[in-house]
Amino acid sequence: MLIIEPIAARALEWQTALQFLDVDSDIVSHGDDVGWPSPEALGWRAVLIGEAVTAEALAAIAARSTAYPIPLPLLVSEAQAATADLGSAACVRLPRPARYRELAKALAEAEALAARPYDVPPIFSTFRPSGCSSAIRAVHRLIEQVAPYDTNVLVLGESGTGKEMVARHVHELSPRAGKPFVPVNCGAIPSELLESELFGHEKGAFTGALSARIGRFELAGGGTLFLDEIGDMSLHMQVKLLRVLQERTFERVGGNRTLKADVRIIAATHRDLEAAIAAGQFREDLYYRLNVFPIQMPRVADRIEDLPALTEQLLARIEHLTGGRIALSEDALAALAAYRWPGNVRELANLLERLVILHGGGLVEVDDLPERYRPVERPGARATRPEPLPEEGFDLKEHLTQLEQRFIREALARAGGTIAGAARLLGMQRTTLVEKLKKYRLGVADVA
Repeated sequence: MLIIEPIAARALEWQTALQFLDVDSDIVSHGDDVGWPSPEALGWRAVLIGEAVTAEALAAIAARSTAYPIPLPLLVSEAQAATADLGSAACVRLPRPARYRELAKALAEAEALAARPYDVPPIFSTFRPSGCSSAIRAVHRLIEQVAPYDTNVLVLGESGTGKEMVARHVHELSPRAGKPFVPVNCGAIPSELLESELFGHEKGAFTGALSARIGRFELAGGGTLFLDEIGDMSLHMQVKLLRVLQERTFERVGGNRTLKADVRIIAATHRDLEAAIAAGQFREDLYYRLNVFPIQMPRVADRIEDLPALTEQLLARIEHLTGGRIALSEDALAALAAYRWPGNVRELANLLERLVILHGGGLVEVDDLPERYRPVERPGARATRPEPLPEEGFDLKEHLTQLEQRFIREALARAGGTIAGAARLLGMQRTTLVEKLKKYRLGVADVA
């Protein structure tokens, strides 16, 4: 619980009452003192507004409370609710003075508001990685833990897994959220131009520099600079970047005026930087500067249970941009869940955009999918007739054991060796499959 109360004595009274109800709380004097990091990172579930908070300040707090991916209810007095512009904020009216029973009831109402279905604000439907798998929940926990700090973050993962989405989400949950988020693809800019792109240049610094130009470090002033594909940066530029990270200052190309680098650095790469260091392609000292807080973005194949949420998020974004909409049948979604997704989220987004163009407004069935996404055996296909019982009989337990091992191997092969994908094909929990793999001493190397 967050308490916003300008009068210290009243704030302590509220905190004492909340402690009696076993609710932890933080106190600030004004809404501007909060800093507004991620509320879930600090355990906030609601905001209790003191009566001394002005209507103007309360309106600003209400606007801020609706900018999170979860509702953040406000506990306000009747008078405040009647005079302040609360917009679309979720509010619980709390009598003043409030007794313990009334406060407990208000807290229960606030908890119910926070748990209700809601429309995700557009910014978070774009920047928040979706899903509820253990892998993506771990990513969210890391994002929420590091967001309030200026710590350098290194986002790792295969191409198309959504590394920039992670970087944007860190930025939007950080105290720098009101400042620019500036992305730079280090692999897409020629090495001879990257220095000017990052640091800017002065007029006449080189042939073609007809006027001065500010670089990305200046554009991102006060905000976040996202260095994508940092593993593709030349050794020459790695040295210059390392100096900026160490000294927090830089100069434009051709200039001698020292500028302050007031930015947070988030870098990302799909490369194995430790292998690049061993090969002499990446500086070890730069690696340790960037790798203060690593976040590993999982492949889609490793969180296939998130496919429905991913699909819904991407379809909502496509509908927002184009107005087109489709629905996927259960069989079509099951077929997509059996696919290996080498292109990860980017490949899924491209497929859905194509399906919206081809089948806008309709229901997409398995036969509507491109051939590579269709299963060899269609969902619901009739099972073949089992062989009859041999005349001499047989060991049923041993036969079932062999049959189970064979199907596990086949599921692992079809899922590209991913346990989550194989478990979905077998209709079992991932933990159950892990136990069976241990029991039969099977691994990816045993896949036929």
